[in-house]
Amino acid sequence: MPPACVHPDPRVSGVFIRTIVPADQLGRTIVRIAHEILEKDQEIGQLALVGIHTRGAHLARRLASLMEEFTGHEMPVGELDISLYRDDVAARGSLTVRPKLLHPELKGTNLPFSIDGMTIVLVDDVLFTGRTIRAAIDALFDYGRPARIQLAVLVDRGHRELPIRPDYVGKNLPTSQDERINVRLEEVDGVDEIVLEAIEDAVE
Repeated sequence: MPPACVHPDPRVSGVFIRTIVPADQLGRTIVRIAHEILEKDQEIGQLALVGIHTRGAHLARRLASLMEEFTGHEMPVGELDISLYRDDVAARGSLTVRPKLLHPELKGTNLPFSIDGMTIVLVDDVLFTGRTIRAAIDALFDYGRPARIQLAVLVDRGHRELPIRPDYVGKNLPTSQDERINVRLEEVDGVDEIVLEAIEDAVE
């Protein structure tokens, strides 16, 4: 990983953060993913993007906008709320168990098109154990039967617990169990960057 300034995270005692992917690099990574999706041998008219709330939904809209710019074809894009499909709410992450994961806020699913027979590219920010993606696939099949499902993630941090592998990866960033990767996006956080959170012992 590139060197970066390590500083305390004011939100969590004993946790330090460092920026490992700045805004310009993150933007280039999203453009590359958009190109890779289009370059795969698939019919553009049968392709749709579905982002997993919250940041995956924003990433899906960015990718769709880029793909429309590249092809001139309007790209169907939806968003998926998997809150009621999760089996790892209390286990997600290793630094703290966040109350919002124990009592998730329902964001709502919005799929303004039929997914039957479509190639659906699921979009998420960070791939970790694979349980979020399993839940997303379960949720999708409650809305129809796509011809195929592909997976695009901005970051793959390893530690898979299920046999799930992304088709499109922005960055492979291996981590320890005592670290967390957070993607920050302008639409949600006011800044584009990827940061690594680590407990104090890990940065000494």
